[in-house]
Amino acid sequence: MPLRDFVSTGLVHRSASCGLLALVFGLAQPSFVLSESPGQQDVSKLKTLNGHFPFHVPDSVDAWQRRAEQLRSRVMVATGLWPMPTREPIKPVIHGKVQRPGFTAEKVYFQSLPGHFVTGMLFRPSPESPNRGEDGKRPGVLCPHGHGGRLMRLSDQELKAQLESGGEVHEKSGRYPKLARCAHLTRMGCVVFIYDMLGYGDSHQIAFEVAHRHADPRPEESDGSRPCFYSMEADLNLQSIMGLQTWNAIRSLDFLAELPDVDAGRLGVTGGSGGGTQTILLDAIDPRIRVSFPNGMVSTSMQGGCYCENCNYLRIGTGNVELAALFAPKPQGMTAADDWTRDMMNDGFPELRRLYEMLGARTDVMCRPLLQFPHNYNYVTRQTMYRWMAEHLDLSDQTPLVEQDFEPFSEEELSVWDDQHPAPRESGVEHERDVLAWWNDQNDQALDRKRDEGPQEWNQVLATAWRVIFDSDWPQRDAWKVQPIQPERSVSSDPTESVLKSYRRVDQRIEHSGWGTVVDVTVFRRDADRDRQSDQVLVVPVIGGSSDSMDAVLTDVMARSGDSASPAVVAVAHLNPAAGEDAAGHPRQALVDDERDYSAFTFGYNRPLAVKRFRQLLCALAALDPGEAGALKLVATESAIAPSAAAAVVAASHLDAFEIHDPGFRFANVKSYADPDFVPGASKYLDLPGLLSLRAPYPMSLVTDDADFERLVRQAYVAEGAGDALHVSKPQQ
Repeated sequence: MPLRDFVSTGLVHRSASCGLLALVFGLAQPSFVLSESPGQQDVSKLKTLNGHFPFHVPDSVDAWQRRAEQLRSRVMVATGLWPMPTREPIKPVIHGKVQRPGFTAEKVYFQSLPGHFVTGMLFRPSPESPNRGEDGKRPGVLCPHGHGGRLMRLSDQELKAQLESGGEVHEKSGRYPKLARCAHLTRMGCVVFIYDMLGYGDSHQIAFEVAHRHADPRPEESDGSRPCFYSMEADLNLQSIMGLQTWNAIRSLDFLAELPDVDAGRLGVTGGSGGGTQTILLDAIDPRIRVSFPNGMVSTSMQGGCYCENCNYLRIGTGNVELAALFAPKPQGMTAADDWTRDMMNDGFPELRRLYEMLGARTDVMCRPLLQFPHNYNYVTRQTMYRWMAEHLDLSDQTPLVEQDFEPFSEEELSVWDDQHPAPRESGVEHERDVLAWWNDQNDQALDRKRDEGPQEWNQVLATAWRVIFDSDWPQRDAWKVQPIQPERSVSSDPTESVLKSYRRVDQRIEHSGWGTVVDVTVFRRDADRDRQSDQVLVVPVIGGSSDSMDAVLTDVMARSGDSASPAVVAVAHLNPAAGEDAAGHPRQALVDDERDYSAFTFGYNRPLAVKRFRQLLCALAALDPGEAGALKLVATESAIAPSAAAAVVAASHLDAFEIHDPGFRFANVKSYADPDFVPGASKYLDLPGLLSLRAPYPMSLVTDDADFERLVRQAYVAEGAGDALHVSKPQQ
């Protein structure tokens, strides 16, 4: 749905809303409703990956389907895969077949994108194994391995402890728990592919330390001309290790599904720990998967502590349980252990089961409590998974469900690269730069295609992205409170406010309990020469509560308006100031207390300050909306460009006028993710011009000398048949 269309879905008619205008004119006070999940609230304390992430099941199937659609969009945008890059032919290389009783194992590599290789092992059943269809095809199971890697090998001490606890049974295969899973699924008659996470096994092009242990910024990250992972440019384009691993997972499923001996209608996915995280995301966005077993990460507690499990926006107002619920009503199993999943049977799984029951599939979700074991994907868990896969992949009664031992592979048998198949030379920072350049090029091509397809397609791709970023609709009725902070007084008694000397002033506080949003608003109501006043409500956002800054802004705004058009009400919305200053004295927004330097540990769970300011402004606009009794105008001030632009789009049909003087602000110019104007993904979606293009066809006055800015916005208005609604002028010299 186009972003501007969100404001017309289930909203109160303009004539029914009164807000602060009602207070100053003595009308009845309305209330507004939260239009999003109860978990999505602004709070003063920042959330971390170790917080609590409950799943609130909607009241109806329709409500869940709407919520699920929004969440799938969030996953796609957050991982940098909206719009989806082009999926070129896989052209895999399969070599080095090794025979074991009941199965073979082969080495695989292919390019998920030009120059970047996915590596792994392909397990195939012996011809006599069960579950081969009449067409010769078999079920396929994808196995993202998680931390520890495809080649994970237990030490003698670890293996001894596992054997004594019953966590493992076999001395040989139990030493290699990731490969044991693949081997037995293959004996059951499935074709299995286990692929390397970045930095593990034979995936050397991006180092393990970069993908999973990046604690301190690297010098190369400050080179804006050639961005690499963790740079500002990467953040502003939503390019992350998690996003690249998600793309590799999609391409790995492509590889598996396209094998001639695989039944693409019977595909399963199972991973543990970090592989469980990958399973959750792949389940959420890839409809080809028939059955899933995401283990060790479906929890209302810790959400994934690695860089590769976090990206900006992913878990704002949601969590792994709700993200796993996106797979419903298809069969999904898991276990709970003595780790962050220990409370699942009481907090998380009952909600999942309730959702499945509402969808008519109560028995298609399962969580087995195995609290006697720590974090694992051990023999007991694997046995649970085998039975789940057998049931939901329609495996025969002859399928062996008890795991057997097997002779471990040698180092040579495990290594994908050899003399005939040399490892790629491209690696390190230069390879990161090539990957990000490809990613940007793919995004540009996709946007160009959408532009060529027409305004509806163009609008849909941009609107979906910005909707995820700013994350709120026009507030509906309920949970609204407005209270005076100071008593009303005449402005003429205060010489510093002489620009509004014919007005009376009252300071109000607006609270929306559903959103957890609070904003202070200074309301000026004209109390003289009523026959000369307009019926306009003018809203002016400023950062913080300084009287000096407010007076300067009001002087400028009112000078532009002219006395003959003095509005009935002038309201100054005081938006959140910065949290403080950095060592150089620059304003900064609050960040989570984590010694690791990565934006997603903050903004994967919390809205950026610019978005919080936008929500404040949106609440103020909703409360001030005069409805059909008057006109509502927003003027974007220089310090509040980002929240004003977003509000002008989301409140498009409610704003009769929007004025913005372009001071050269661009999201791409921020130099730190502590910057109050840092908005991840803004560059990917054409920055401020891309956002403002979504206001078409509603009236906008744009003052700019940036020809490209004007061209992009004007194209959107012309495409909507509303060229006259856009007024563009040059700044006065």
